[in-house]
Amino acid sequence: MHERSLALLAGVMLATGSARSQDMNDLVDQGRELFHADIGCHLCHAATGEGLVGPSLLFGPTPVDIFDQLENNPVMGVIVSQMDPSDDDLVAISMYVRTLADLPLEPQLPQTWLGNLETVRANRGSEIQFVKTERDLQIEAIETFESLQATWTRRSQEGSLLSHYDVQVLATYDPGEPKFTPEPGRTYFYENIGAASRPAVLFEGYRLPASSAVVVGDAETHEVIASYMLPESLRGAVHTTVMSPDGRFVYIVGPRPPDEAVPVDSARPVGLNRLATSATLIKVDAVTLQPIVQLDIGGRLHHGQVFRDYVLLDMFGRDQGGLALMLLDPDSDEIVGGILDVDLGGFAYTVWTDPDYEYIYALMEPAGYAPGRGTGMFGAVSMYQGRLMAMRPYWIAKINPDTWEVEAEFPIPGYRPNWALVDSSRENIYVINTLSNVAKMDIDTGEVVWTNGTGIGPYGGTLNADETELWIADKGEAAGHFGRTLTVIDSASGQHLETLYGGYMVDHVLLAPNGREMWATSNAEGRLYVYDAESRELMTKIDMPGNGDAHGLVWVHYDENGVARTVRDQGNFHNGVNPMRGAPLDY
Repeated sequence: MHERSLALLAGVMLATGSARSQDMNDLVDQGRELFHADIGCHLCHAATGEGLVGPSLLFGPTPVDIFDQLENNPVMGVIVSQMDPSDDDLVAISMYVRTLADLPLEPQLPQTWLGNLETVRANRGSEIQFVKTERDLQIEAIETFESLQATWTRRSQEGSLLSHYDVQVLATYDPGEPKFTPEPGRTYFYENIGAASRPAVLFEGYRLPASSAVVVGDAETHEVIASYMLPESLRGAVHTTVMSPDGRFVYIVGPRPPDEAVPVDSARPVGLNRLATSATLIKVDAVTLQPIVQLDIGGRLHHGQVFRDYVLLDMFGRDQGGLALMLLDPDSDEIVGGILDVDLGGFAYTVWTDPDYEYIYALMEPAGYAPGRGTGMFGAVSMYQGRLMAMRPYWIAKINPDTWEVEAEFPIPGYRPNWALVDSSRENIYVINTLSNVAKMDIDTGEVVWTNGTGIGPYGGTLNADETELWIADKGEAAGHFGRTLTVIDSASGQHLETLYGGYMVDHVLLAPNGREMWATSNAEGRLYVYDAESRELMTKIDMPGNGDAHGLVWVHYDENGVARTVRDQGNFHNGVNPMRGAPLDY
């Protein structure tokens, strides 16, 4: 509680004295002060007592009811630590709540309630000691997160970790004719869809699309304008949508590279191990929606985003010698730099940046729970299914992209971080964990501001325009669930505000460039869900062609001269547009 509120509370208690001698009006006044204190009951139960994230209190809880919650409900921990209400305080709060509920204030209630509280306290007894097995003692010895922070041992190598990978052009294509004509002053959304929607959640007789496709639509009308399905020979495992900073090119996952793709005179080893899955990069013309070139970049693209004049990519899987993360130049199709997993001391799962592109933040997984890059997912599944009781820590590596040094590492309070977002002031980073929790952390020190639960198996997240709310996509990741909710959390306190229903396996959720809409992608049913960011009401659903599974989202704006620029992707806002900094795009 703030010092002002503590002083006020102390003054009220001193002036009114014990509940046994207070008249009814004094009790109600004291209860009102406590209920509406900076950290008081109104935060969870509303000023009227009708309930917010906490239930309605209009049934008139007794002091014993409140005491029971303080003792047993971990959500009440902040009240215990900041207010530490006495028995007299509990009586006063109960009396005030009765006025909110329009219940009678019988004069014998305070004395009766105080007697009940004495009885409850007397019956708690002393703590019972049970025999502890050797296994019990091992579990108790697992360190707290605070001690983990204090004893953290650096995982990454010291100095510059810069590594390179020689990109190879595997094929070039005629981009064909435009599929649509961009209009000056208009904003368009791009979506990369695949062939892995879930027929079980669609309709009887549903057939999956034959290949991947690139879709473009009008961001204002929410209508699909055009799409192009890639030839089946170029079908890949879709996992993101990436655009070049100038909005001219889309990058998507392509098929497995041929074994003979590595020439004898290449700097890479002949006969290197290749991924037996989709593991090339297809560069697509953003107007014709057709491929231009197929590239071998050393693995399978996971996520990507604009970073300065480049695109920042992290890899879902790596070939032998492949990089964990990299910066790709969209003009030359060359990798200007990247880092190997081994130099980071673990496997990089996803990478993120801040609104000013100052640092790269890699979400790191400990090796050893499964071969190679599958370690984090296998560990998370094992935790959900009870095969593991705990895992080694996951962490953030803070990378300087100018020197390619890891300047700091922060352990994560939770397991398997998969999404991170930095606020507009670059003071905090929000980290979403597969094991159903989210943490707000100080971006410079790694200190935890708060943690809280989410829906099942969360994935993507975004802040609203004024950064008061954190929206999280509850995908069901690693839990074997078709998660279909969005969790809305108060960004200051970490308290749950609302649960919204959405598409099955809702994967990514992003604030649109206009600052007024939240867009969410459904992997399982192949739709985009658009919400009003203020009212949280569902505005519309946008069906993808053939219900192809949707991943990522990008917005491209054309200025009055018809010049394109990428203004939003899964990583950040770009090119002068940022509703969180008071610069929304008006459409």
